[in-house]
Amino acid sequence: MAKILVATDKPFAAIAVNGIREVVEGAGDELILLEKYGEKAKLLEAVKEVDAIIIRSDIIDAEVLEAAKELKIVVRAGAGYDNVDLAAATAHNVCVMNTPGQNSNAVAELAFGMMVMAARNFYNGTSGKELKDKKLGIHAYGNVGRNVARIAKGFGMEIYAFDAFCPAEVIEADGVKPVASVEELYATCDVISLHIPATAETKNSINYELVNKMPKGGLLVNTARKEVINEAELIKLMEERADLKYVTDIMPVANEEFATKFAGRYFSTPRKEYFKPIVG
Repeated sequence: MAKILVATDKPFAAIAVNGIREVVEGAGDELILLEKYGEKAKLLEAVKEVDAIIIRSDIIDAEVLEAAKELKIVVRAGAGYDNVDLAAATAHNVCVMNTPGQNSNAVAELAFGMMVMAARNFYNGTSGKELKDKKLGIHAYGNVGRNVARIAKGFGMEIYAFDAFCPAEVIEADGVKPVASVEELYATCDVISLHIPATAETKNSINYELVNKMPKGGLLVNTARKEVINEAELIKLMEERADLKYVTDIMPVANEEFATKFAGRYFSTPRKEYFKPIVG
């Protein structure tokens, strides 16, 4: 009988956990649930003697892998896997898998929910503006980006995309306008929706120079990774340009500074306890 650990500091919905349990226990295996664990020590204790781990954005590093002597596989419920130390996993003969596309529509809907909220001035009682006829730039045209494009058509937006690895004809076939460079995307579009992974090339790439190319009233939406944002440079830019807004579902390292300086122009919602101070 295999022991399968679901380790999610930010828990799955109950329906998802029940579904996992049904499959695992139906196969005669044991499900171990670790939610909202907070401290890494609890994770290190829980991984002992388990054969498999299912995670979300939880960090599986060399220390965790060393503690998990029986571990054979790590599955990340999501498209990225930068929260898993792949080199350490290889050294411990642990297979790492992800689930690309499974939550792409959910992320796309979240991105649009935040776009609407920001366009309507975070529902502060003022009218704000519409998304209709605005130029939307999709930065990376993968599973999430394509769902964003599909939804944007219903809003009547003019849709552009940049993806260094996706052929222009594929983008055009979806009724989206490809651009030749990331700089052109930002200079053209009123709203930018980020969907790039966190890699050596992309980390800190969303910086002062790039975002400053956006037109007046620009909105940056990040449902990708916080590591791609150069936070210090974005703070500097937003201090200089009172017209810019930034919304994300991944709490920045400099969250308190963003929230204090840019109330009404910044929003982050990874955990409900931060809702009031950020909006207020």
